[in-house]
Amino acid sequence: MKTGTFLVRRGALSLALAAAFPFAPAGAQTVVASAQLAPVMVSATRFAEAADALPFGVSVITAAEIERAGVATVNEAIIKLLGVPGRLDFYGGGDYGLDLRGFGATAGSNQAVIVDGIKINEADLGGTRLAGINIDSVERIEVIRGSAAVLYGDGATGGAIVITTKAGSGSARKSGVAVYAAVGSFGLREARANATWVAGDFSADVAANKRRADNHRDNFQSDQDGVAVSGQWANDWLRLGLRYANDKLDTGLPGALSAAQVEANPAQTTSPTQSAAIGNDRVTVFAQANLGGWQLGLDGGQRHKELDSLTAGVPGYQYEVDAKNFGLRAKQQAKLGGLDNALVLGFDQADWTRTTLGAWGSVAKQKTHAVYVKDDLTLAQGTRLAVGFRSESIKQSDNSSGVDRTTREHAWELGLTQPLSASWSAYARIGNSYRLANVDELGFTLPGAVLQAQTSRDLELGTRWRYASGRAELRWYRSALRSELGYDPIIANPNSYNGVGANVNFDPTLRQGLELQTEHDLGPSVKLHVNAAVRQARFTAGAYSGRDLPLVPHQTVALRAQWRVMPGHTLNGGVNWVASQSPDFDNACSMPSYAVADLRYAYQWGGAELSVAANNLFDSKYYTLAYRCTAGVTQAIYPEAGRSVSAALRWKF
Repeated sequence: MKTGTFLVRRGALSLALAAAFPFAPAGAQTVVASAQLAPVMVSATRFAEAADALPFGVSVITAAEIERAGVATVNEAIIKLLGVPGRLDFYGGGDYGLDLRGFGATAGSNQAVIVDGIKINEADLGGTRLAGINIDSVERIEVIRGSAAVLYGDGATGGAIVITTKAGSGSARKSGVAVYAAVGSFGLREARANATWVAGDFSADVAANKRRADNHRDNFQSDQDGVAVSGQWANDWLRLGLRYANDKLDTGLPGALSAAQVEANPAQTTSPTQSAAIGNDRVTVFAQANLGGWQLGLDGGQRHKELDSLTAGVPGYQYEVDAKNFGLRAKQQAKLGGLDNALVLGFDQADWTRTTLGAWGSVAKQKTHAVYVKDDLTLAQGTRLAVGFRSESIKQSDNSSGVDRTTREHAWELGLTQPLSASWSAYARIGNSYRLANVDELGFTLPGAVLQAQTSRDLELGTRWRYASGRAELRWYRSALRSELGYDPIIANPNSYNGVGANVNFDPTLRQGLELQTEHDLGPSVKLHVNAAVRQARFTAGAYSGRDLPLVPHQTVALRAQWRVMPGHTLNGGVNWVASQSPDFDNACSMPSYAVADLRYAYQWGGAELSVAANNLFDSKYYTLAYRCTAGVTQAIYPEAGRSVSAALRWKF
């Protein structure tokens, strides 16, 4: 291990422990001070409420934190600021697969992604392109830790990523314009602009971005741009709005490398003529109203996605996705004697179609409709009891594989939040979540196999501490899965061209772990954030019993600090450490652990900000994605970038 990497790793762990257990002077009035600490409000639960009252963990990233860290995408913000492990996406353009709770290769299918109230998960293995969202348009990112199945349904066992734009937040705003330009290593050229216009009860928002980069490998250049426009009208009881967003990506596909190729030249490509283009269009309407004792909400959306994969400019795999989403929700806050009761009712409907073009054309469809109810009762002493239930019908069809089936699944949860003092509280939650095989998984199975629904019994225990200079939360979770869905690359399959590999229902598996999240003010000018996790993802029966599931690191630590050196001068930096992980089911190979540091200096002068940033400060050689093991050697590797530097100018007026 390199000396620099060892020192970064050791420093990250030491500082994480120091931040998790900060020194408090004897006699400090922590109870009184903590009562003055403003609560964190979240809207990931469909209606705004205090995070401290919830029987599960929610992590929040604000627009101010995004700006101070200088991150360029939603993916980068979640990885750096929350310590969520990420894997480089095949299509580049800044996209990374995120893994909230140790699902490895199927993480994207086990967590919901919501943008301004609309669930944008695909019903195939195409994934959601978060890097296409203009980062300057984001007001906040909320990450539900653990099951979000009652609120968001199919495929939310690992949690939910809920993104709210500045236009979608509904908060009071002022007219203004902001522009941003950056240049940097690997041929980076980037420009972003956003503007808000407020006239009485009406407001309009426009955001645009353009990014070009050669990136760190041959044939990995990317060219992306996007635009988002919204208009809304609001008074003291009603808000109505319309949004349109578009993003496009053209990228090279450099291909995977062997271990020997990485050692010889990690920048080389094994597919110099392959490229791809991805385009997304989204239109959303929304309405919110307060009528009597009810809060009402409506969200409707239509989106269109196109993907073209090319070799030497000749089209190969091509498809189009058209999706429609509609949701109604209502909340009543009422007094029941001396008790507070909050009742949430909702209905969700989605219609998804993928049309594959060319000689192997096909049409795959998925339609869902669901109802859910959630009730929270708060007793006079502050004890909160929570109960939730969801019933969802899912119809799937694919004319190429002959699939045509309808399934109904249910999710439920019971939760308890108990104040222990003015500064301490504890919570517990138990529930059931589910996932159905998507249309890609249904189309490639063993002969005669019918994939069953994946189910999970989920348990979470946690405690929260608010004190004079910060807050901390510790969570323990356990998810016992039955019939987990995934791809087994070595199972014998006569339907496969090489005789092995199929989508299957695995033998029982278990996810469990500890998560620590803290934020602490070391003084009036220094803030420290720590996110650390110890996790296990393991087969508990069958041929792989006792082995780890692939692509799940056992530990992660993310340490981040902000220092206001003097008026107008700020340093922001962090270290992310990810433990080793195995790319294969036999655990015969190992992907090395890695530590990556970043640092950003910013000078503020009036409405202008000049910044200089370095990513991978110590030039670590590492990779986050590999998917093959041969004779004990990890192969099929996608190397990450080395050190990069950039300079940027932001101007608000």
